[in-house]
Amino acid sequence: MTDIVKTYWARIRQFSPNARLFLASAIITGAALGIYRLLFNFYVLSLNMDETVAGQLTSVNSTTALLLALPMGYLADLLGRKKSFIIGGALVSLAIAGMVLWPGKTMLFGMSVIIGAAQSLSMVSMSPFLLENSGVEERTYLFSLGAGAQMTASFVGNSIGGNLPTWIAARQGILPTSSAAYAGALALVAAVSLLGLVPYFFMRMPKLEHSERALFAPFAYAAKQPVLLTKLILPMLITSIGAGLLMPFMNIFFRVVYRQPDPVVGNLLAWGALAMGIGLIIAPPIADRTGKIQLVVITQGLSIPFLAMLGYSPWFAMSAFAYYVRIGLMNMSGPVYQTFVMEKVEPEARATVASLVSMANSFGWAFSPSISGWLQVNYGFGPVFAGVLLLYSVSVYMYWKFFWNAKPAQSPAPAPAD
Repeated sequence: MTDIVKTYWARIRQFSPNARLFLASAIITGAALGIYRLLFNFYVLSLNMDETVAGQLTSVNSTTALLLALPMGYLADLLGRKKSFIIGGALVSLAIAGMVLWPGKTMLFGMSVIIGAAQSLSMVSMSPFLLENSGVEERTYLFSLGAGAQMTASFVGNSIGGNLPTWIAARQGILPTSSAAYAGALALVAAVSLLGLVPYFFMRMPKLEHSERALFAPFAYAAKQPVLLTKLILPMLITSIGAGLLMPFMNIFFRVVYRQPDPVVGNLLAWGALAMGIGLIIAPPIADRTGKIQLVVITQGLSIPFLAMLGYSPWFAMSAFAYYVRIGLMNMSGPVYQTFVMEKVEPEARATVASLVSMANSFGWAFSPSISGWLQVNYGFGPVFAGVLLLYSVSVYMYWKFFWNAKPAQSPAPAPAD
């Protein structure tokens, strides 16, 4: 254990100044978006809309991210990583504020489109940025710690978010479940997420040469490496379809199935975010010993029985316990696999593959939430969990089949220091 801690600390000390600034922003925005993810569905329901509309809003968000992933990858290269992060984060904050100021159905859908576009711009920039600002030794640690820091901050956000409408309602003399209480909480989210942009202004970024940009590079690279790209992306696509069926609705699940109030749901999701954060942080040293793909297969495979327990347990306590274990196991390998993907492709293809990965992650979320919302209204959560169990099992099998015995790829050299 002492050796692991020493190794981890040594890797953290290797982080570049840009990487440290990215982590600072991730912590602030993670806390803000933790509140947003907890309360947004409740805000929609408080406006006399049902779960179907909530699912459609998530679908619109993700459909936009899916459709714009390729042009956003090109735009990110034109703007540079720094400007992409700033513009993307600012648009998310302004869109959340727009939902609060004009809470009509049309505005909610319009702002969801803007959030999808903005998040797409940030996401296609993130993996290339982390790869370009890290060396071979600390790369996996940076990917995992970035996600882990954001999830740990979400723990704080969810803890506060579950009680925030109650505090606002007490000050204004309104009901904690009223739309005004949720709107006040989301307005605070918009302000804090803007604060999260400050670290980006201190980054020093190299300029990208024009020859490295190509609008149709994803198509050219897909034609060049169809088998490799299919193997890398298809399991993620299957996982995203399953995740889109369930993950946007975990707050509604615990409220409807187990009749838990907002503060309890908020605390539950908060501790779930902490469990995920811990899993993400401890993943790199485990991956060093087991191998990246071995970690993906083992942890995601082990999460499947706990997913069944989460969905079909007759007791809230058992379901909550399963939620903590499942979310930690299922998600701890995500950044590790992203590192694996980036290391599998040539340096000039990083932005290209990041766009395709973003599309795969957005695809399921673009369509599944609408289907899930309809299933919930008509049949409850039983069929939703059955579908997720099947899809996750298929994706784990694909990871094992495609990569378990594959030879490790040589990592591309990091970009020159700023």
